[in-house]
Amino acid sequence: MLRPSLKDFEAARQVISQVVVETPIIRSSYLSDLTGQEIYLKCENLQRTGAYKVRGALNRLSKLSEEEKANGVVAASAGNHAQGVALAAKRLGIKATIFMPIGASIPKHEATLNYGADVVLTGSIFDETLDAALRFTAQSKATFIPPFDDIDIITGQGTVAMEISEQQPEFENVIACVGGGGLIAGVASATKQIADEQNREIKVFGVQASQAAAYPESLKQGKPTEVKVKPTIADGIAVAKPGEIPFEIIQQDVDQVVTVTEDEIAQAMVLLLERNKQVVEPGGAVGVAAVLAGKIKPTGPTVITLSGGNIDPLLLQRVIRHGLAASDRYTNVSVMLPDRPGQLVRTAEAVADAGANVVEVLHTRHGNGLQISEVELNLSVETRNKDHRDSLIESLKKAGLNPSLQED
Repeated sequence: MLRPSLKDFEAARQVISQVVVETPIIRSSYLSDLTGQEIYLKCENLQRTGAYKVRGALNRLSKLSEEEKANGVVAASAGNHAQGVALAAKRLGIKATIFMPIGASIPKHEATLNYGADVVLTGSIFDETLDAALRFTAQSKATFIPPFDDIDIITGQGTVAMEISEQQPEFENVIACVGGGGLIAGVASATKQIADEQNREIKVFGVQASQAAAYPESLKQGKPTEVKVKPTIADGIAVAKPGEIPFEIIQQDVDQVVTVTEDEIAQAMVLLLERNKQVVEPGGAVGVAAVLAGKIKPTGPTVITLSGGNIDPLLLQRVIRHGLAASDRYTNVSVMLPDRPGQLVRTAEAVADAGANVVEVLHTRHGNGLQISEVELNLSVETRNKDHRDSLIESLKKAGLNPSLQED
């Protein structure tokens, strides 16, 4: 098996040290109290470019010959890999051409440009973008830099584990997101070799979004297997087929891969914002989501890698609202009322009696199915939890109203 040694990881760490920062590890009091274990967060969302990807990109580009450096590099990415390659190329004086799909988030597009890369927007889906990048590479003398299926990329990403072992030497578990597998392959390989050196056991857990979960099926089949990717907020880890090299490492060194839902990811992002003051993109929050949902129940000190923090503010706004709704803290209620004076006051008093706070109100006489003498009142209400939501519904019913919960 092609597997980096600890010497390879140490060498990579030296190579990237002039650019990559050693990101902090912070203790999560909330998750520690919830699980009864010591839970720590490795904040790669605070890394240069906002994600761990620059580690692998810098290590890979440093291996290029002088001729290859002169001919430039090419990458295809919707975001984090693009920025990692762009910054690495800038620091090494290499021309970078980055292909991004049309509709890529504006902040990621602008950041990649600001790092000095030439950006080509093409393709409505990523496969079309990748094809365009590969055609460009074939027609030029440039070197294509893959996002995860490359041993030097994997070695660079694995430097995360080297830092963890020094910052939190007593850790017994590490949890990381899984997309194509570059990060967790590097982390798992380094972690297991550290455990062997110290003659102890350290478990490695991977987490995928359930809408894009290629690894559970691939591990079941014993080979990289393509799955149909459904729309997911965790677009940064939405990969249809594992990489050949990371799959082999993961098959040997990762103890378990689990999946989390969209609601669980959104709840984790809200938790990280509120409790730990960390802005984390959906793909970077899946490890916390797995612990929060009880999909992973670690015993002993555990480090969860927050792999990135690059998220469009408009998406963050929607995710927060969705996460609050999934946690029963943002409740949408529809109430049918007779079209006569005083009904709005009556409804507001029932909400106030429940101790809830109205965030938004829509009052309409023109909804589908409404009788001429009826109006529909849609309330967006801030609630504390499920019990508080239920007491709100009960208060509306006691007031003689007929409320119904609406999907967010």
